[in-house]
Amino acid sequence: MFNVVVLIPTGVGAPIGGFAGDGLPIVRALAGIADWVITHPNVVNGASLYYPLPNLLYTEGYALNQFARGRWGLRPVQHNPIGVIFDRAIEPDLLLRHQQVVEAARATLGLSIPQTIVTDLPLEVELRQGSSGATWGTIGRPDSLLSTCARLLEANPEISAVAVVARFPDDSDPELLQQYRSGVGVDALAGAEAVISHLITREFELPCAHAPALKPLPLSDQVDPRACAEELGYTFLPSVLVGLSRAPQIVSNPSYLLPQDLRSGQVNAVIAPYNCCGSPALLAWAEQKIEFIFVKQNQTILDVLPQDLGIKGRVVDNYLEAIGILVALKGGVEPSSLLR
Repeated sequence: MFNVVVLIPTGVGAPIGGFAGDGLPIVRALAGIADWVITHPNVVNGASLYYPLPNLLYTEGYALNQFARGRWGLRPVQHNPIGVIFDRAIEPDLLLRHQQVVEAARATLGLSIPQTIVTDLPLEVELRQGSSGATWGTIGRPDSLLSTCARLLEANPEISAVAVVARFPDDSDPELLQQYRSGVGVDALAGAEAVISHLITREFELPCAHAPALKPLPLSDQVDPRACAEELGYTFLPSVLVGLSRAPQIVSNPSYLLPQDLRSGQVNAVIAPYNCCGSPALLAWAEQKIEFIFVKQNQTILDVLPQDLGIKGRVVDNYLEAIGILVALKGGVEPSSLLR
């Protein structure tokens, strides 16, 4: 087996993978050489655009951290029945648009979505930006989200993955939004999205991903191609539903691991941006004998270098070079032997 993890933290302005699913070409290329490619949803979520891959393990960020620490295993599955949670704050017309996405996913994609449910109270999502420039957020009513999810799972025990659609503030920072649309900024929504999915995964040990509910943006001919997927309609939900439909199940008890389940020690290589090395998953794998590849061209707004943390790995200019190194490693060839 040759298993590769792609880490591109969200909300830190990564020029590759920090926009609307623009990390997907990297994952598609790696899927051609790896047995399993493991990554978190924001790398491959392209709003209305998606590209299902049979050897992709679409793994929520909190679950990925637990997997890296060796606390959880990942069980590949053929399909998940998905439950969808809608925020009470979503206006009726916008809610109908998202409910139509669910109907379309059932009828056109054949996905199993047994039930949707609306929270008893508005979730009260707020967006924040730290002094470093990284984005994050808060959810004012986490109790409503958790109690609604509990009711959903009690009514439908077959549900094995959860999508959440929360009402996000429209245009809370016009300058930040314009920078993002033009391809030079930070995703203002990403940090708050991570808070929501982490909460569900931590409490219920199920795959989860989030899609924000927003009003359509005014039409512009100045949108960067990497952000264009988010300009195509009213919803970010299609890629989330497709990803969750085959997201790996979480095995939190090591006694229940099966031969086909993936363990942390079965990861062969981790690829990450060069100056963004502080994620819990990366730090956990740094304690193991795993091949690290750090990509210089994917410069984030952070400045956490591998050498600052005592992490050893190969530093490359771009993802094309990283993939070449992995091809050599999979073939048992020392990459440096290909250079003169």
